[in-house]
Amino acid sequence: MYDMKHLTKFKNMEELAPDAFKAFIAFDAAALKEGAIPAKYKELMAVAVALTTQCPYCIEIHTKKAKKAGATETELAETTMVAAALRAGGAVAHGTHTLT
Repeated sequence: MYDMKHLTKFKNMEELAPDAFKAFIAFDAAALKEGAIPAKYKELMAVAVALTTQCPYCIEIHTKKAKKAGATETELAETTMVAAALRAGGAVAHGTHTLT
């Protein structure tokens, strides 16, 4: 199912829901624009979220953008471990709901 070619269908989305699609694109650009947080850090955050949501498109896109912004393999590995720790922590925290 995962194929980066599917993203060419964004053009269809834009045609079918132009206002919402344009608003999404503008919001995405604004959220990831360098500001108080440098672009590299924002892209590393995006990689971490992409790993936890397990979106292969986001993983690929934001990994490339993080590297372009200067992220190293070490930073990406640590980002992966932070994402894994948070995902595991959520499972452990929610596991308390199973206890009496």
